[in-house]
Amino acid sequence: MNRLAHEVVPAKITAGMSVEDLVAAYSGCAFGAGRLAQACDVYAEMVDSDATKFFGFAGAMVPAGMRTIVRDMIADGYIDVLVTTGANLVHDIVESLGLHHYHGTDMVDDLKLKDEAINRIYDVYLPEEHFTSFEELMMAVMDDIPPETISISQFLTHIGEHLTDSGSILKTAVDNGVPVFCPAIQDSVIGLQAWMHKQTKPLSVDAFSDMKELMQICFDAKSTGALFVGGGVPKNYILQSMLVTPKEFDYAIQLTMDRPETGGLSGATLSEAQSWGKVSERARAVTVYADATITLPIIVATTRSRIGTGGN
Repeated sequence: MNRLAHEVVPAKITAGMSVEDLVAAYSGCAFGAGRLAQACDVYAEMVDSDATKFFGFAGAMVPAGMRTIVRDMIADGYIDVLVTTGANLVHDIVESLGLHHYHGTDMVDDLKLKDEAINRIYDVYLPEEHFTSFEELMMAVMDDIPPETISISQFLTHIGEHLTDSGSILKTAVDNGVPVFCPAIQDSVIGLQAWMHKQTKPLSVDAFSDMKELMQICFDAKSTGALFVGGGVPKNYILQSMLVTPKEFDYAIQLTMDRPETGGLSGATLSEAQSWGKVSERARAVTVYADATITLPIIVATTRSRIGTGGN
């Protein structure tokens, strides 16, 4: 192997250049720019292939403004399986009610925000009163759920069917038959509302029954690819699905700002996942260490430029 085969090519920036042109300029660079260009290549290939496309969606991405990007990815076939956090679903539902998140600042007296009934997510503000409307919707949804035991995914489908906002991630997934898994749904306001509902009315949700559907998807897939925004439970839930199949992920992209030195999952490298047999030794895999609110839009925009809308 010739380790000196590829020289670093300085990026040239010109007026009016497209996102695709910018990424092409990045491709000759090293560090984060080179990794981002590589991630664009891997993702475009993954979306344009016959791979079953998993999307791990952690972090406060909906409050930060990534909602429409993910919604459109689902509608256009870029996502076949969505695994996310309860928090992202809560904020998606809040937005679906016509309620909004607001620009704020992290340089603020949080006790004053508490007195003003404003919740803070870094530099995003969310009025406490928004949760009143959220809770009213959740009560109506749970009152409408049949008495038999259902899975978390089925529970989310019931919620999605009650939403009317076409911009909703959850509603779009339900309308397009894309399964949504949220294995740690208890760790959210949805979980709190469900627990309170159960104090007076029946509600039976089986936390394990989603595994059968997820494993069947993995067994049926010709090939598989995953894009991880952040890490946490969605990342592991997706990766561990391969442990009970004879397969491994053929594509893997991770967008994170966490580091591997602590041994935590969110910073764990994709090569570490190869030691578990989760990611194939032949996989096209790359980790981009940067803010996902910057990298995800660039990756999606580049992929749209290359293959248009509509994944296979």
